[in-house]
Amino acid sequence: MTFNELKKNLKKDFTGFKPLKLALLGDSATQFLAQAIRGAGYEQQLDINVYDAGYNQLDRQILDLSSELYMFQPDISLIFEAGHKLLQKFNKTEADARGAFAENQINRIGQLVDTLQSNLKTKVICFNYAEEDDCVFGNFANKVPSSFIFQERKLNYLLAEYAAKNAVFYVCDMSAIQSKLGRDLLFSPSIYINSEMVLSIDALPVVSESVVRMIAAFQGKHKKCIILDLDNTVWGGVIGDDGLENIQIGGLGIGKAFTEFQYWVKKLQQRGIIVGVCSKNTESVAKEPFEKHPDMVLRLKDIAVFVANWENKANNIKRIQQFLNIGFDSMVFLDDDPAERDIVRQNVPDISVPELPKDPAEYLEYLYTLNLFETVSYSSEDANRTEQYQKESKRVAAQASFINEGDFLKSLEMLSAVQPFNSFSAPRVAQLSQRSNQFNLRTVRYSEEDINRIIDSVRHHSFSFTLEDKYGDNGLICAVILEEQQPKELFIDTWFMSCRVLKRGMENFVLNTIVDYARNKGYHTIVGKYLPTAKNALVKDHYSNLGFTKDGALWRLEVATYHSKKCFINTKE
Repeated sequence: MTFNELKKNLKKDFTGFKPLKLALLGDSATQFLAQAIRGAGYEQQLDINVYDAGYNQLDRQILDLSSELYMFQPDISLIFEAGHKLLQKFNKTEADARGAFAENQINRIGQLVDTLQSNLKTKVICFNYAEEDDCVFGNFANKVPSSFIFQERKLNYLLAEYAAKNAVFYVCDMSAIQSKLGRDLLFSPSIYINSEMVLSIDALPVVSESVVRMIAAFQGKHKKCIILDLDNTVWGGVIGDDGLENIQIGGLGIGKAFTEFQYWVKKLQQRGIIVGVCSKNTESVAKEPFEKHPDMVLRLKDIAVFVANWENKANNIKRIQQFLNIGFDSMVFLDDDPAERDIVRQNVPDISVPELPKDPAEYLEYLYTLNLFETVSYSSEDANRTEQYQKESKRVAAQASFINEGDFLKSLEMLSAVQPFNSFSAPRVAQLSQRSNQFNLRTVRYSEEDINRIIDSVRHHSFSFTLEDKYGDNGLICAVILEEQQPKELFIDTWFMSCRVLKRGMENFVLNTIVDYARNKGYHTIVGKYLPTAKNALVKDHYSNLGFTKDGALWRLEVATYHSKKCFINTKE
């Protein structure tokens, strides 16, 4: 989108969009960037109220605890310091101190972030620096620690290192944006000299979109699944016509493009993105390259759900969605055929269907520009997601052999480990809160730092639940946070659960657990609340189904009269 198109979004109706407050803190003129961010938010159905601190107000706004920033109380604070301004600071630094310039800057940024996070409950996004080579040393600058380009690159590395250690500090990659756009498009000298704006009008949409993607990921808006066509998408040629030996993959010719594409998909799978196949093909023929071709990078063990038949692809994608139990807006479909892409777009709401280039050699570069799989979290459990869905398919197959659901659930031999949150589970609980949309009673998003505060709070009681059965371990799949708001009363601040384990009685097991805990601690009442969103209608009757009584906007359960609900899950010691 152009900047003018983003500005037109500002006049549209944001009613019903998720409201958020963002503080934009910069060292240059940022009013147009503020408009672009709000306009880009509209495209993600986010109502982003932007407080623009104004020209060069970053330090004052953060260090003055009575400033407008602290009155605004932002959900997210965005720090934008420009590479051009950084060069000005460097120029004013004494020559003998330039070798420590990067360390001094990262220490300053760390102090500002510490002040922010000590006084506000805010996530912090910080742009790294677009490169500004003053050409004082030319290429030799890479061997001179006191040169500007050496120090700027070092500072970008230190920012990434700092972000890896700070759970609520994130880097928005301005350096990568510059690599894509080129410096001449990102920065306009004439605009800068006349307005103190360091971003060109043409660059604003790209920069704002990058920020808003991160913000959307904070809100659980991110892609979880990539579904692949096969012929001329994963390999060159048509497997049914050309045969195994003649499809194009490997290091020669156009086959190299398909091999590199497969490596990209493989890395996504290892990161935790679900990989599915949807192909018009005979299943045994479609699977043959995965099983037998020596140059295939992707194998059947990398595919969570494999659908190959001669039915309509849109209907097959709907079946895949039902099995995975995720939203269509979390799915990406890749197909080389424009007609198939159009059919899926018209019949599958909200799914992302990129317009792949005609030349397979251009697939990856095009997909890189889309940055479809933005994320703000990663845990070791993500790498096991494909295996978990493959095991789920075995459960589904096994269920078909049982007439009685109770007999099937009993046969699973389910165990759940229940623990309060701790330093090991905190990253996974935070990630689950950001990703759980359907089974999420109040849809509160937590950072790892938020979870650590709850761990230390005397008013909060936390529970994490794992689930394993004879087919495998699903890992941590549910979290509950109880808060003492009234004497003898516990409020269910948060209850979210992975939809992968629905219909196994986990809701009953969780309620039995928290009621037993409340009873042992002397609490009389448990109170819950459901806050509807566009995605959590699944749990609108959750409290009613569990026996809670409606009380205005709340739901109440008396501990003394509660009888444990039947379930087939045992506590793992």
